[in-house]
Amino acid sequence: MNRPTLALSTLAVLLSGTAAFAQTTTPTAAADPALQPKPASAATIAAQKATAQALPAEDGRDAAFAKQGFIASRTDPLIRNAADQPVWNLAGYDFVTGPAPATVNPSLWREVGNLRQHGLFAVSDGVWQVRGFDVSNMTVVRGATGWILIDPLTTRETAAAALELVNARLGARPVSAVIYSHSHADHFGGVRGVVSEADVKTGKTAIIAPARFMEETASENVMAGAAMGRRATFQFGTALKPGPQGQMGSGIGMGTSGGEITLIAPTDTITRTGETRTIDGVPLEFQMVSGSEAPSELNVYIVQQKVLLSAEMSTCSLHNILTPRGAKVRDTHAWAGYLDEALKLYGQRSDAVISSHCWPRFGQGEVASMLASQRDNYRYLHDQSVRLMNRGETQTEIAEQLVQPPELAKQWYNHGYYGTYSHNSKAIYQFYLGWYDANPANLNPWPPQDRAKRYVAAMGGAAKVLTSAKAAMAAGDYRWSSDLLNQLVFADPANKQARVLLADSYEQQGYQAESGIWRNQFLSAANELRSGYRAAPARTQSADMIAAVPTQILLDSVATRFDPARMGGRKLAVNLVMPERSETAGVEVTGTTMIARMEPMANADVTVTAPRRALLGLLFLKLPLEQLEMAGLKVEGNRDLAQAWLNAIDPVPNGFTIVEP
Repeated sequence: MNRPTLALSTLAVLLSGTAAFAQTTTPTAAADPALQPKPASAATIAAQKATAQALPAEDGRDAAFAKQGFIASRTDPLIRNAADQPVWNLAGYDFVTGPAPATVNPSLWREVGNLRQHGLFAVSDGVWQVRGFDVSNMTVVRGATGWILIDPLTTRETAAAALELVNARLGARPVSAVIYSHSHADHFGGVRGVVSEADVKTGKTAIIAPARFMEETASENVMAGAAMGRRATFQFGTALKPGPQGQMGSGIGMGTSGGEITLIAPTDTITRTGETRTIDGVPLEFQMVSGSEAPSELNVYIVQQKVLLSAEMSTCSLHNILTPRGAKVRDTHAWAGYLDEALKLYGQRSDAVISSHCWPRFGQGEVASMLASQRDNYRYLHDQSVRLMNRGETQTEIAEQLVQPPELAKQWYNHGYYGTYSHNSKAIYQFYLGWYDANPANLNPWPPQDRAKRYVAAMGGAAKVLTSAKAAMAAGDYRWSSDLLNQLVFADPANKQARVLLADSYEQQGYQAESGIWRNQFLSAANELRSGYRAAPARTQSADMIAAVPTQILLDSVATRFDPARMGGRKLAVNLVMPERSETAGVEVTGTTMIARMEPMANADVTVTAPRRALLGLLFLKLPLEQLEMAGLKVEGNRDLAQAWLNAIDPVPNGFTIVEP
């Protein structure tokens, strides 16, 4: 049974939707000079200068806050896994010093300069953060006997390195509790690097999480995991090397570490705002903010130290209402409401506000003004998007005209380093009205490749499209040149000149982007047009991460890969028996659909008995039935019908092209 067990890292990466370690996945550049990255064009240089002139006055607060309380960092910048392979490089962004180069938006350059600070930082007496060891932060609170850790980073390796630094500098202590602020892997995945499950089971270490944490952790990204995972490579720029012409972080952190994602189930659950706990002698108060940045999320108020941990509800950037990698649209109105509630509950009694990304803000006035300003930022986005929507404006029209007010834009933390006004306004439209703009011309358009061929023909052929695109690029109108060249590439993916020009056009837009993840998407697209698509390496997750996903959810995901045409209308009832979990799932194939239930089917045509991991190998990894039978899997009943059903299940998609058909 070894092969199914080991190979489940493939399933794991599909369930994670998280970017891999950016510094280790850089492709080899092509030798052709036309396929190399280009310098900033004259139009981009002019755009960067205009951006710099429009930026808020620099008062030095962010730079001071990002460095305040620094104690120490690791001597060795490389964090390695058990196989001695690097999974994180603390020095990966040391190049961000001095004035911004022309290939990086000056606002983004400033942001990364602050984000790249790494090490152990004191927040207040008894509260510290480890920052820069991953895309997220680990908060450390001193209890009576041990450490209370909030958000143990993304992977086992980085979390262990962070705790090692804490113990070395502050004195070794056991971990008395871990708090997960929300259901995204970069806030719980390193838990086994800081605690053992044995200590959790014996009650030595508590694991605290918001309500529905396990359900949301298990369900998010499963159904659309393959698509999300592929799109995440664009969002986080996983095939790009950090540098002035490459990846420049994600707007709220750098990349994400490339180690092992782990999970230990919570032992205590927070269900309502105002709920309190005294953990290892430390009084804590909680605010439930589920439905803002994550479907299960809480904030933590550290009472005696007067520190508010605002997980991802407020950070150093406007956040995403809909992530470019894909997710369910978030409720902007509720998000602003949570910020208003936090302002009322904690604004006047907090001396610092920290988050699970970025750097803190210190001083009661800073706390209150940040919460109020970010509240207004989300509320303005929501209200004005809805106002224009109700006037009949479409997503694109709203995004084009909705501009952040100067009063909000003067605060650096309101800028779109991660989310943007353009993308978020469209998300709000989608939240209320969906993708359709009510214009019948858009109700049933031709698919991209067919549409592109018709456009190119209507414009007089490829040569004329190229001429128009070159003129647009010469004028610095990269939005239009990309539109034209995208049609040409989709009409003829082998048109090398169109691919090269489209890559160049995307690249300049990436250079100009203030959002780190917009930059990543443009530059990733340019990279794939020049070098071709390369499937990203799978990252690993531990067995407990796989075990956390309920069997029902996994089988519902399998149903989305079932092609009934291959069954030829045949019907089937199959029972899947998993003795080690005391589970039996009944699967009904109706002739058109596959329906799974966590109860046995009466009069099943076939019964398959095996550990669940073997069944996952059968259904997700498409391992041969006979191979698993040799390893102990048991089939009773109509084996031929069972094999027909398995043959009707598509393999899990192994990536797909984005910038070409």
